Amino acid sequence: MPSMHPKNQTFDVVAMGELLIDFTTSGISEQGNRLLEANPGGAPGNFLAMLSRLGFRTAMIAKVGHDQFGRYLRQTLEECGICTRHILLDPAQNTTLAFVHNDEHGDRDFSFYRNPGADMMLTAGEIDPALFRNTKAFHFGTVSMTHPGIRTATLHALRLAQENGCLISFDPNIRPPLWKSTEEAVEQLHTGLSASHIVKISAEELQLATGISDLDEAALAILRQHPSIRFLSATMGKGGSTAYCGGMRIHADTYASVPAIDTTGAGDTYGACILGQLLRHGIDNLTPATLAGILLFANAAATIVTTRKGALRAMPSPQEIASFMETHPAPPATLGSY
Repeated sequence: MPSMHPKNQTFDVVAMGELLIDFTTSGISEQGNRLLEANPGGAPGNFLAMLSRLGFRTAMIAKVGHDQFGRYLRQTLEECGICTRHILLDPAQNTTLAFVHNDEHGDRDFSFYRNPGADMMLTAGEIDPALFRNTKAFHFGTVSMTHPGIRTATLHALRLAQENGCLISFDPNIRPPLWKSTEEAVEQLHTGLSASHIVKISAEELQLATGISDLDEAALAILRQHPSIRFLSATMGKGGSTAYCGGMRIHADTYASVPAIDTTGAGDTYGACILGQLLRHGIDNLTPATLAGILLFANAAATIVTTRKGALRAMPSPQEIASFMETHPAPPATLGSY
């Protein structure tokens, strides 16, 4: 399905990375076999879908298979309001598939069919430099850095974004089964951190990057090592999230009373809301109250997503987030400094 977006459109956020199908369990058949539901996914696509729901103009750089799954993914992103002009169809490789198992708490375990997948085959020469000339922010993760070819393309896109003065947003999104070694994953994680202004990172990834188990110590070590980072948000699942910005440290708890069904896409939703709010408010001169409000808004959106199956199509509207926050007591937010 060709994109209907004009070629020279201005974008708020361009993302690059994997698009794939998440197969999640969806009950048992009459014959007693497990049923699988095919959900469109991939962290950068989820990220843009949430931003589009918030009213931002978005575009995706990716490659998918010229198969039923790839065409479905491109169509789905188009329906979400994301410009798909730069999503290429590869006739030689299949769309990457992920099989997601959710436990009784909604937490996930992944298995990937990607040897190779079409998302790995995008080349630097297939990226349009003109896309970055009218773009405010560029977002990426490490799944598009797991192999030399796609890593080269990702770093090329990153350089184009830097040359055009884009705000750089990074979510490591480390998936251990996709890496040859932990050492390689950590090396590329730091490559991403070294170029970024806004970072959303999990507590586990912070420990992986630093070898430090204490969240604050690990976050401050990252900020010292990578001075380009102006806003760092560390997520802890049910433990909430902590943001570090301009000497302020704010922790916000989650909406713990809401039971999770599927946590797929919750981190992407959270990160997209953070970036969207920072684009609206600016990173400089944030007040403690504004920063706390940003975290609570992102936590609320992510919580809503955990009550729904799938990710990319499950993103809440601003009205849904506002209604949720009105009907659920705000969890505690504590202010400190660093």
